[in-house]
Amino acid sequence: MDKTDLKATRDWVRAELDACVDFWLKNGIDRKHGGVYTCLDRTGRLYSTDKSVWMQGRCAWTFSYLCSVYGKRPEWLEAAKSCLDFLEDHCINHKAGGRLYFQVTEDGKPLRQRRYCFSEGFYAIANAEYYGVTGEKEHLERARRAYRMIYELNNGLIADPTGMGPKVEPETRQGRGLGEPMIFLNITSVMRRTDPDNAAEYDRHAAECVNAIFTYHMREDLQCTLETVGRNGEFWKDVTAGRVVNPGHDIECSWFLMEYANHLGGAEGTAIHDKAVTIFDWAAKGGWDPEYQGLLYFTDCLGNPPEAYEHDMKLWWPHNEMLIASLMIYRDTGRQEYLDWFNKVVEYCKEYFCDPEYGEWYGYLRRDGKPTMPSTKGSTFKGPFHVPRCLIMLDTMLGQLLEG
Repeated sequence: MDKTDLKATRDWVRAELDACVDFWLKNGIDRKHGGVYTCLDRTGRLYSTDKSVWMQGRCAWTFSYLCSVYGKRPEWLEAAKSCLDFLEDHCINHKAGGRLYFQVTEDGKPLRQRRYCFSEGFYAIANAEYYGVTGEKEHLERARRAYRMIYELNNGLIADPTGMGPKVEPETRQGRGLGEPMIFLNITSVMRRTDPDNAAEYDRHAAECVNAIFTYHMREDLQCTLETVGRNGEFWKDVTAGRVVNPGHDIECSWFLMEYANHLGGAEGTAIHDKAVTIFDWAAKGGWDPEYQGLLYFTDCLGNPPEAYEHDMKLWWPHNEMLIASLMIYRDTGRQEYLDWFNKVVEYCKEYFCDPEYGEWYGYLRRDGKPTMPSTKGSTFKGPFHVPRCLIMLDTMLGQLLEG
């Protein structure tokens, strides 16, 4: 390990984090209606005023987490509180059992509802993280209510109050997605860290998520982790949905698992960590583009043509997850190959995703690494979350390595 190189990388990470945070504080925060705008072009110009509910929660979590790691700053707390208040005042569908919307207008009128529980998940971690920073019990209570709702919905313990039902006809085909257990595992990690009084409950649910990932989605025979499987883990080899691999999702899942493994410790924790590294290895090998570099968005586990038209694009967030996971494995194991992966992805991101002129990262690249035109820094799905979360975690882990 060359500490000089690690120090230089940490300096770059910190500069990128400052630029990213400044970009969103300057351009994204809605001073009139509250909350955050995320549809911003390269320069920070607003190109759509509709608001993503996911991003209200994610932004509130990010600015709360910045306070948790680096200390409270008024502008960070103000941004977090603005998004939390906007969520509470405008984004909850009280006619549908307290489910959250997916998208609203700039002043909070409802636009779209989705069946998935991700809006509720980001609402939960936002309130939990804010509680961890401020100690305001109301936010923990909100987080706990949302957390219980997600658990009950994901496990079929209550009917979905929106009445939307499953995405496909259950009499024809019933499946399970990787997104539910892996995202709930991460939500559970945030809840445990900020609410240690209920650690036993969180540990129980985390173990259930880990079991679902390993039992149903991780496939040794296929050397991949499947995005969608049958209810009992059946491999739907004859339909495209059953063969989808999302390498970035798998790599994100790997570090969620490693965090849990490190929390657990002992022989059981080591076994989970080893499996998490295997998930990373499969995804990195199967998803890295040998011609243009970078991580492909989707692949087909049997080598068939992927159905998604964006399958060969390079998106920002899978590369954020690969940076986190590769450095985490290196920190935990000391194996040089993962530092090599980390450095490789750093160089790719510096060349293609970073924007020294305006700050933040491009969201969407073509396969050859050129940004889609006109280029964008934010959208309904991209806001102040993946990039700053990645940079905060890299700064922390690089610090641990430099001090070790």
